[in-house]
Amino acid sequence: MEIIAHALRENPLVTAFAFVGLIMLVSVYLSRYLTLGRVHGSAIAIVIGLGLAYWGGIQTGGSKGLADLKLFAGIGLMGGAMMRDFAIVATAFEVHVDEAKRAGLIGVLSLLLGTVIPFIFGASVAWSMGYTDAVSMTTIGAGAVTYIVGPVTGAAIGASSDLMALSIATGLIKAILVMVFTPMAARFMGLNNPRSAMVFGGLAGTVSGVSAGLAATDRRLVPYGALVATFHTGLGCLMGPSVLYLATKAIVG
Repeated sequence: MEIIAHALRENPLVTAFAFVGLIMLVSVYLSRYLTLGRVHGSAIAIVIGLGLAYWGGIQTGGSKGLADLKLFAGIGLMGGAMMRDFAIVATAFEVHVDEAKRAGLIGVLSLLLGTVIPFIFGASVAWSMGYTDAVSMTTIGAGAVTYIVGPVTGAAIGASSDLMALSIATGLIKAILVMVFTPMAARFMGLNNPRSAMVFGGLAGTVSGVSAGLAATDRRLVPYGALVATFHTGLGCLMGPSVLYLATKAIVG
């Protein structure tokens, strides 16, 4: 055991990948057998990650969560800006322009509405909870777009780690709500054809939420909804630190 522990400490990034892979494996099984697929594995993994970060902060009294423990120091690098931006760029490279054109003008409109409306709602909630400065409102509002856009926007405009954690939690709550309530509201929303799935994906915005919700409704619609929802990360990361932040700053000062 001492040899294994030494090897894990001396290869922190490899350890981080293995640890996150283990969490994803557990999360997928919990999603499949505990929630019957209603809650996506990625959402469960984020909850576990936030819990471990909180526990790590309590144990060490540090500011980096689990990464303050020497055994898990590689998580600080794996979860840092370099790997995050690499993942975002890699996701964008998987999008096929020809397929994206199938969404048409209504897909573009739903993307814009699905970015701006959640941002306004999230920023308004932040303001009502006492976060009245532009940086705080923009970071939490961006988290309401997706839980990736929140920390990316926060890092770009100089938000604190606490605010970025709140933005992730906001996006996670949104993803879970979309997962759970999509099958219940599918008939009311007319989610029975590819076009409506594309519009829904643009308005909802969270890929994990849309994918899980449509999978529980009609698995044949998942690619169409996820196709448009995929663009939310890139669009939100572009608009969050620029247009949305400047608009918020112009309103609240």
